[in-house]
Amino acid sequence: MAIQILLTGGTFDKEYNELTGKLFFKDSHLPEMLSLGRSRLNIQVDTLMMIDSLDMSERDRETVAQYCESSNFNQIVITHGTDTLVRTAGVIANCVSNKTIVITGAMIPYKFGSSDGMFNLGSALAFAQTLEPGVYIAMNGRYFSHDNCRKNKETGEFEELG
Repeated sequence: MAIQILLTGGTFDKEYNELTGKLFFKDSHLPEMLSLGRSRLNIQVDTLMMIDSLDMSERDRETVAQYCESSNFNQIVITHGTDTLVRTAGVIANCVSNKTIVITGAMIPYKFGSSDGMFNLGSALAFAQTLEPGVYIAMNGRYFSHDNCRKNKETGEFEELG
């Protein structure tokens, strides 16, 4: 059983420019993360885009959803910026059925060394293998149904609604 990982960008893959103090995208850190995590899963990694989720358009979200729908994989993990991943999850859920799709991100870039990205990636891969078909969000060691969570910008964590 293989898992597809789709990269869309977000804090997960940002780099820090020490001269300008700005974050930017270069290459994905996923191969390094999978290696450090000693992953033995059968994984295919595909880059769809490398953008900040605040810059993601509705067309970009539809592209992600269509890619999931046409994928030959039944288990898909998506790395995404945390600011709008709930919105993207909703678009995917309206388009895709009969697949287990887990969207995850990071609050701190992987290259900062104190990132939650490794933990979130590992959790997302485990959830993709164990959850029933549906669209989920994996953050902070928990999973949430795509339509029952939000990013709490005061605590920097994802939580269930109500």
